[in-house]
Amino acid sequence: MKYHSALIAVSSIERSRAFYEGLLGQKVLYDFGENVSYGGFSIQERHLWADFLQKREDEVRFGALDAELYFEEDEFDAFLERLHAAGVLLVAPPVKHPWEQRAVRFYDPDRHIIEVAESMEFVCRRLI
Repeated sequence: MKYHSALIAVSSIERSRAFYEGLLGQKVLYDFGENVSYGGFSIQERHLWADFLQKREDEVRFGALDAELYFEEDEFDAFLERLHAAGVLLVAPPVKHPWEQRAVRFYDPDRHIIEVAESMEFVCRRLI
């Protein structure tokens, strides 16, 4: 068995596409209308996800603090400026970990947690 990707339910495919493609620069690998794959993860309309699970749409809830999508960005300061300009709600202020990696966690439009951090390769180059 081989792991393929994660899928998150979203309330609006258009709004989520604007967020992931615009702010986070993700490229569409597959577009099936109500399901869009970016390679490492996919977004899917909540009503379709609920149908697959044979649940009511209101049973699919957003805003849990139990998972995140993780991205790396070497131009971290410029990314923080874009994040601020977009008015994105932060989970917590940006941090600098004891191992010198800088990171920020924020919410997507449906309150899924996103983390963007510097790659460790970039951290090592910055420290040298």
